Amino acid sequence: MSKAELALAAAASPQYAEWLRGERRSRLIVRGAQFAVLIVFLVLWELLPKAHILNPMLTSYPSALWPTFIELLKETPQQPGILTHTWATVFATVLGFTGAIVLGTAIAAVLWWWERLYKVLDPYLVVANAMPKTAFVPIFYLWLGASLSVYGMSLAISLFITILMIYSGFQGIDPNKVKLALTFGASKGQILRKVVLPGSVPTLIAALKVNAGLSLVGVVVGEFQSANLGLGYLIQYGSQIFKMNIVMTAITILAIVSSVMYLAISWLESAVMRRR
Repeated sequence: MSKAELALAAAASPQYAEWLRGERRSRLIVRGAQFAVLIVFLVLWELLPKAHILNPMLTSYPSALWPTFIELLKETPQQPGILTHTWATVFATVLGFTGAIVLGTAIAAVLWWWERLYKVLDPYLVVANAMPKTAFVPIFYLWLGASLSVYGMSLAISLFITILMIYSGFQGIDPNKVKLALTFGASKGQILRKVVLPGSVPTLIAALKVNAGLSLVGVVVGEFQSANLGLGYLIQYGSQIFKMNIVMTAITILAIVSSVMYLAISWLESAVMRRR
């Protein structure tokens, strides 16, 4: 319980203090259950292959991941180390993620400004968002080359959903607030900057959460097909030479990267919402 909660509990009624204690117990139970699920998963993953209930050639073991990680840290002229692969994937993800948010917000603002343009483009945006983006990997490879095609996939897989989400957030702004701003003589640009964008902060945060995963998926898919660097390439390489330790180590690092991105966005959400 935080100091603020303790101070409130001391000054509040016994019923409110009991409610605060119940909330704290609930959070601890949830965290404990999450930790227990992870432990059970790791134990089963370790024991089932060793008991040959699962084929160890196809699953590896958790205990094999750390030695594999240490081995993959070695850099050679022919094979970069795993930290280099991780950095390549993270950099491409952050670049595609940032580009999707900035470009998606700008396009959504243009569509909000010119509603007729949105009516024209709406079916095309929906179809573009629904299309499987993996079909574009060979096209991006031909257009952009092996390296840039990864960035193209990261951007393409998250851009259209960003436009649709943020535009929906813009449209969901309370019309009475817009009318009030118009009554005071605000221009359309002022309404966008001072009413629509601030009022769409929850939608922007939601778009960040969605894009974090989608951008990472786009990068990994791009690395599967065309890259010679990155965790996606490492997964493909490990599967081709039947070394599941390499595959599972790269997948575990991807899970850690996803978790860190989620925690960073959650922290940003908490910081922004406290200021609202």
